[in-house]
Amino acid sequence: MSSDLLHVEPGLPLTEAAARIDARRVGAALVLAGERLAGILTERDILRAVAAGRVEGTTVADWMTPHPETIDPSDTTGHAAALMIHGGFRHLPVVAGGTPVGIVSIRDLVRHVLDDESPRGA
Repeated sequence: MSSDLLHVEPGLPLTEAAARIDARRVGAALVLAGERLAGILTERDILRAVAAGRVEGTTVADWMTPHPETIDPSDTTGHAAALMIHGGFRHLPVVAGGTPVGIVSIRDLVRHVLDDESPRGA
């Protein structure tokens, strides 16, 4: 789980959110309304906007996934993986008491599974 979260607001222009995601080199940003999770904006969401030709003049709220699935910090990696595989998504917010505290990515899960493995040639 990553706890160095990128947060954006629903009214932020999509182009600005995309620039922040790119600058941070992450695949998703959590969308907050106050301190509550309102949605998630992923690279896929941005790609959908580009493919539709509707990037300029749109906001995060226009393209985010509202009310995404979440897990609790005490949930297992297996539970997180099952939600992600069956839901078809690659990022899963971690929420404690209604407040986002982290995000799990498919990459995080693979690292966890392969923790004892070394890359080829290492």
